[in-house]
Amino acid sequence: MNVPANPDEDRALVNRVLAGETAAFEGLVRRWQTPLVNLAWRFCRDRGRAEELAQEAFLRAFRHLAQWRGEAAFSTWLFALAANLCRTELQRVPATMLSLDEIAEPAEDRDPVAALDAGRQEESIRRAVLALPPKYRDAVILYYFHDQDVPAAARTLGVPEGTVKARLFRGRELLRSKFSRPRAPAGNAKLSAAQPREAR
Repeated sequence: MNVPANPDEDRALVNRVLAGETAAFEGLVRRWQTPLVNLAWRFCRDRGRAEELAQEAFLRAFRHLAQWRGEAAFSTWLFALAANLCRTELQRVPATMLSLDEIAEPAEDRDPVAALDAGRQEESIRRAVLALPPKYRDAVILYYFHDQDVPAAARTLGVPEGTVKARLFRGRELLRSKFSRPRAPAGNAKLSAAQPREAR
């Protein structure tokens, strides 16, 4: 996320909204719109749908703003609300994706020029992530693609940190089974040799 952490600014805007200055909510929208659309896009891989989900998340945030108690950062509360919305919507109308078994595996003897096509490999990884079982998919998306550390991902998902670690481990194992070459060391903790740029 490119938005600088400034919880005081968020808190001030929230307090203004709750005091009746509803126009102040626009400041929160401007501040968090891009990260929220990016989060939704990583769940659905459809820009139009991501923008709709982000808009709905802001509407829900506005309606339930008084429920934010300030115990966690406003962004954490907002992303948790948005992630829950995305997960619910994907259960209702799944994103178009392939199953893990349908994801193309990298060829051992493919052309060297094709081997340089990182964009195609990255897209295959993203599609494979979307094909993971939801509990693993959500953890992987938040940690590797939305730049959240384990504590932040745990707060967003509403689960213990140990659960996030376990889901990340299992998600990596499932992805590694599709993308790691047979010669890859068993102890390799990365998703693949061609990790997405956003990954840690």
